[in-house]
Amino acid sequence: MLLSCLFFFLRYQNMTQSADAMSLQMVSAVSNSSLLQPGCSLLNFDGHVFFFGQKGWPKRSCPTGVFFLDIKQNEIKMKPVFFSKDSCYLPPLRYPAICTFRGNEESNKHQYVIHGGKTPNNDLSDKIYIMSLVSKTSKKTTFQCVEKDLGGDVPEARYGHTINVVHSRGKSMSVIFGGRSYIPLAQRTTEKWNSVVDCLPSVFLVDFEFGCCTSYILPELQDGLSFHVSVARNDTIYILGGHSLQNNTRSPSLYKLKVDLPLGSPALTCSVLPGGISVSSAIVTQTSDTEFVLVGGYQSDNQKRLVCNTIVLEDNKIEIVERASPDWTPDIKHCRMWFGCDMGKGSVLLGIPGANKQLISDANYFYILRCKGAEEDEEEELTAQICSQASTEDQGDSTPFEDSEEFCFSAEASSFDVDDIDTYNEDDEEDESETGYWITCCASCNIDINTWVPFYSTELNKPAMILCSNGAGHWVHAQCMDLSESMLLHLSEANVKYFCNEHVDLNKGLQTPKKVMHLKKQPMKPLRKKKTMNLTTPVKKSFLRRLFE
Repeated sequence: MLLSCLFFFLRYQNMTQSADAMSLQMVSAVSNSSLLQPGCSLLNFDGHVFFFGQKGWPKRSCPTGVFFLDIKQNEIKMKPVFFSKDSCYLPPLRYPAICTFRGNEESNKHQYVIHGGKTPNNDLSDKIYIMSLVSKTSKKTTFQCVEKDLGGDVPEARYGHTINVVHSRGKSMSVIFGGRSYIPLAQRTTEKWNSVVDCLPSVFLVDFEFGCCTSYILPELQDGLSFHVSVARNDTIYILGGHSLQNNTRSPSLYKLKVDLPLGSPALTCSVLPGGISVSSAIVTQTSDTEFVLVGGYQSDNQKRLVCNTIVLEDNKIEIVERASPDWTPDIKHCRMWFGCDMGKGSVLLGIPGANKQLISDANYFYILRCKGAEEDEEEELTAQICSQASTEDQGDSTPFEDSEEFCFSAEASSFDVDDIDTYNEDDEEDESETGYWITCCASCNIDINTWVPFYSTELNKPAMILCSNGAGHWVHAQCMDLSESMLLHLSEANVKYFCNEHVDLNKGLQTPKKVMHLKKQPMKPLRKKKTMNLTTPVKKSFLRRLFE
């Protein structure tokens, strides 16, 4: 009997260790790796993964800015998708809040809610978009994107926040919390034009059926948070970690937000639970109906968090325990920053910067972290919703490690043969490796990604650059050219050619002299002949006598 019990105990222990085993696999981006940058988002429709929020404005090769993301045989391929004719324009938003919801209980298809985020011009969005899959064939994928009109207490433009959907008494609502925004326009100065602040710790309920928003102030939520993790199940949301700019701290608190949706006004209650984790930039992936895994993030300004945790939600309670971490590679251990996203079903996509950032500023290395064994990787419906935001803020706005915005993702990437789909042509895109922000623009260039700080008030996380029109053209740093801020603004607004310090004299020598416009002379009128007296003409003597008298 003792041997039998020992046998079952050892078998259960082996199964537990197998379930907790985490594997790390490196993947390569076959093309368009420059588009996979911190702050992008991933959407999953019926097992197909789509990429949204590219760096820069969309090009002609993919005007929608949304790509099909195929992860196959440890390679990442990207192919463009299309929007339906009744769709609205969707800018490439980075660092938005994204979650899934179902239009109605009878429908098996889900949609995505996209709120907030940054545009390529660093403008913040306050709009809400609903994204749904219209059709997908082997050669073409079509989405419908609709902008939702809202009224009432509409949340201000922000980024780095979270959005979740709660269900109570047969009703559903979205909950928005946290994030950062620019300081009010009236308080902006030249030195603090792009400074950001924490949004007020208000909780927003959004009813998509009637298009109304209501804000709530809860006494338990005192400080604004951004780049936190929120996990929703039924009518309860758990908020974990996050970074506060005002206090420059990572909250160790664990908040439980419960939403009741009766026939009248909604009721919100918040309680602070023990057992929280002081972390920002964390990523959560779901491994079972009630179990989640927390990986990544930063535990301080100068230290990444390499510890992993298991989160269990059961019977209206939460339990967080530490679990075995994967065997991190030396590149991951010693990298300055990292970013990533939930791939669903226990998988996480991680990205770290490449080694040669001065030569190819957009090169990243990618890994897939699997948090459960292959025998458990089976088709299952994920009933809980996850929304995590990395605290990867731009340099100059926050701490050094706050520079790797999260990908948001809700399901696993499916590997299947889609070779007949039209491949996105990277040659049509601008070669950003040649026009990167961290190039050596001239012999006296002193711009270094590791030491650079904003010089002009218009700069945020990258140095200002201007195009020299010599030959085929090349980019130079405005600071290296000793341009004043007023001159830089004038050149950016005026339709004139600029030549850098090395080519300005050469350009003057090659210039064709300006054509001088001569004034047209008006012809002068001929003088009228004066009548003269011809003394030879006979005159009367009386006339001469009067003349000389």
